[in-house]
Amino acid sequence: MNNFLAHILVVDDDDGIRKLVKQFLNENNYLVTTAQSSEEAQNKIKIIEFDLIVLDIMMSGKSGLEFLIENKKNIDTPVILLTARGESGDRIRGFESGADDYLPKPFEPKELILRIKSILNRTKSKKSKHLAEFENIKIDLNKLFIFKNNKQYKINNTEKIILKKMINSPGKTLSRELIGNLIKIDKERSVDVIITRLRKKIEDDPKNPKYLQTIRGKGYVLWID
Repeated sequence: MNNFLAHILVVDDDDGIRKLVKQFLNENNYLVTTAQSSEEAQNKIKIIEFDLIVLDIMMSGKSGLEFLIENKKNIDTPVILLTARGESGDRIRGFESGADDYLPKPFEPKELILRIKSILNRTKSKKSKHLAEFENIKIDLNKLFIFKNNKQYKINNTEKIILKKMINSPGKTLSRELIGNLIKIDKERSVDVIITRLRKKIEDDPKNPKYLQTIRGKGYVLWID
């Protein structure tokens, strides 16, 4: 995978377009995973960290826009929307939903490549961190593991969302409300339970945390510097 320029998820319910885009991207040194529905794409983004998503708007079942609205808050992956429609209203809805670019069908494959390159170059410098190493601990959000004292601890998607925010905001206190909004939980006690679970994976002594600390009356902070 290290030889590829990027890992791209192509989501389209049209078999012909899906195969054509995959073939062209492969020929241009991109690693490609495909999905024929929003539901299939949803399952794949839970386990794979993609560099970019090429997403069809009009699909049977859940539309591309619905998929985008549901997931854009929790992922930083840039999205290019594909659609057979070319009206300005569709473009506006797409951008308002969080899309980074928009390409109406039919399109020239070379134009798609140019847009992919442009977006990846633009987002490369501000790409979120997915890896943190401090003392005897390594947090790898791509592999969904915490490595500590030569042991590895699996992390789930909810824990990943919290850790991702903390790793990219080192030393910043995150309120229980903010964390709850990130993981779509409105009970502060549930947030506390998840933090306690994370401490067991990160800390040598979870009852006296050194890294994932509580700031009384404010929330939680991860010290990794």
